[in-house]
Amino acid sequence: MNATSIEDKILLLRLAFKGLEDDELAELAGLTEMKTYPACHVLCQEGAYEDVLYIVADGEIVISQKVMEGEEERVLRVGGRGDVVGEMALIQNAPRAASVRTTTICTVLEVEKQDFEVILSRSPRLAIDIIRITLDRIRSNDQRMIRDLLKTNKVLRQLDRNKLEFIQIAAHELRTPLTVLNGYIKVMRSFPETQTNPVLGEVSDGILKGAERIHEVVNMMLDLTRIGSEALEVASVPVPLRRIIDDLARSFDRITTQRNIQLTVHYAEGTPIILGDPALIDKALYQLIVNAIKYTPDGGKILITTRPTIIDHNTRGVEIAVKDTGIGLDAEHHDLIFEKFYQVGDVALHSSGKTTFKGGGPGLGLALVRGVARAHGGRVWVESAGHDEVHFPGSTFYMLLPLAPPNPTPKL
Repeated sequence: MNATSIEDKILLLRLAFKGLEDDELAELAGLTEMKTYPACHVLCQEGAYEDVLYIVADGEIVISQKVMEGEEERVLRVGGRGDVVGEMALIQNAPRAASVRTTTICTVLEVEKQDFEVILSRSPRLAIDIIRITLDRIRSNDQRMIRDLLKTNKVLRQLDRNKLEFIQIAAHELRTPLTVLNGYIKVMRSFPETQTNPVLGEVSDGILKGAERIHEVVNMMLDLTRIGSEALEVASVPVPLRRIIDDLARSFDRITTQRNIQLTVHYAEGTPIILGDPALIDKALYQLIVNAIKYTPDGGKILITTRPTIIDHNTRGVEIAVKDTGIGLDAEHHDLIFEKFYQVGDVALHSSGKTTFKGGGPGLGLALVRGVARAHGGRVWVESAGHDEVHFPGSTFYMLLPLAPPNPTPKL
């Protein structure tokens, strides 16, 4: 192509900007320059401030974007003759949003920013064309993102199913050796030698305590698989909420005394009686209290409250809150901590302990809480000013439960 041919430039500009009149095309053509670049040449560099708009005359280009740090660039689209690139950075006075590279020997028509702005200020048709090009690309990008999201969601759903299946298999596989272990412990404890030997008695007590802890984790794993299954049927009977909370609070007396933690309970007047599954609600509240104890330092306070509330769509319900004076939680973790196996902090520093300060766990307790809340048609969330192990801002976990769980979907 003859770089000095105004006619060739006008033909190309007419292909790129369909709404311009001949005089506008001729004026714009006079301000452009035709250049040829080799393959793999970078026309636009993502993040850079550049002052040139390009219109492809011959050859092919690829537009790519870096989605995440440390990952390869993602190809957004491939362009050819008549494609306009680099215009948005000029209009917005912003860095390039994507990189543009030539994939073949490529001839392009170049327009400098100052010349482009002059024509743009005088030509409403050019502005409309730029808007059209931009909207078309936004629509195309949206459609691509929707397809990608649907594909990603499908993969995530499959991974979640795989995770639940693994939990179920692992729990069942652990139950058999646990049963055998408990049987041998009972036999060993029945021997006179064990009963009279304090060392053997201490060993058997330690084994029994460890087996009970594993059994507790296994039961939690099975509860999660039940809650994650669509086949779960939630009971709808009166829930003795006050008695459940009082019993749970008393069950932690020894631990809170050892750690000098003040655990108090307050029931607001008018707290309603709800229908639900008492066993599941008991397990969820147990996990919330364990979590509060675990992340509250010795000498701290925990307050459990209940009060009547209105849930979405004017549905009456009850709000249960567990407030602690612990280390707090940064906002980035507020949703993630309810995911299965999620751990805050470095897993390499994990230390086992159900109620010891900052003791680790399998990362299933809060996932179970969320599952129980959802199964009852409610929800759970946490509020905290952030993580601080000096001033201890604390956290408050809320669980909202309606007066009755949703009606089960009839099985076809």
